[in-house]
Amino acid sequence: MPTQEKIDQVAQIEECFKNANACWLIDARGLSVQQSQTLRRNIREAEGHMHIFKNNLAAIAIKNLELPNMDELLVGPTAFVYADGDVAAPAKAIKDFAKENEALEIKGGFMDGEVLDADAVKKIADLPSKEVLIGMLLGVMQGPLVGLARCCAGPMEATARAIQAIADKA
Repeated sequence: MPTQEKIDQVAQIEECFKNANACWLIDARGLSVQQSQTLRRNIREAEGHMHIFKNNLAAIAIKNLELPNMDELLVGPTAFVYADGDVAAPAKAIKDFAKENEALEIKGGFMDGEVLDADAVKKIADLPSKEVLIGMLLGVMQGPLVGLARCCAGPMEATARAIQAIADKA
């Protein structure tokens, strides 16, 4: 018979999964308290949040939400990092922290209805931020229009230069 505390924890896990755009699973064994606080702060600054739940309660919440099976990731101590906004920012915060602290291990994650392995999470962490990607897209879209404007203005510029050259000679 499940206790009310466990039922509440499962409900909290379900709420976190529902509200997050992605969830990254990490093993933070071996981190000191200060390192854990630094990791949490870095994740918070990247618009994410980190929780540690029991694996069996997380598995129940995953099953209740009819999400793909993540049993292979729910082995050993697991911390859940939820991305509220940009999914790459918390992944980047985790990856950068893992470079400095070998005790942190990226297990994998969950995004867009798919379970991802650790390599996929690291690739997502390497992506530019959402704002940079939007800027790149706008640059690509604007390029042909700028070229067309220059092409259309070319004859007028040439005529103006020719008139200016004649005026300079006179």
